Amino acid sequence: VQLQASGGGLVQPGGSLRLSCAASGSIYSRGGMGWYRQAPGKQRELVARITNGDFTIYPDSVKGRFAISRDSAKNTVYLQMNSLKPEDTGVYYCNGLDAIGHVRWDWGQGTLVTVSS
Repeated sequence: VQLQASGGGLVQPGGSLRLSCAASGSIYSRGGMGWYRQAPGKQRELVARITNGDFTIYPDSVKGRFAISRDSAKNTVYLQMNSLKPEDTGVYYCNGLDAIGHVRWDWGQGTLVTVSS
């Protein structure tokens, strides 16, 4: 499966963006799907996860501001980001997770989100 994220851009603090991640095949994965962020000089981190039962999980840093969803018929995962902060800046990627939470596929193209005034 190949993954391509889109929808990033420059946004002011407090603004919103909606990211999309299109997959070349089925997005079914035993551990669900996740959105990851890699900030400049930092390791990639998981910022949102959706299980196959549509249960969503977020770290405290984005809880209440980010919302992950998916359209399995379109093989697409979305990330709605509201109340953006400068620390949300980074390149965003999506990937599937296996049963123990490891990523399943090669990292595809990410999308850059810059939050700045």
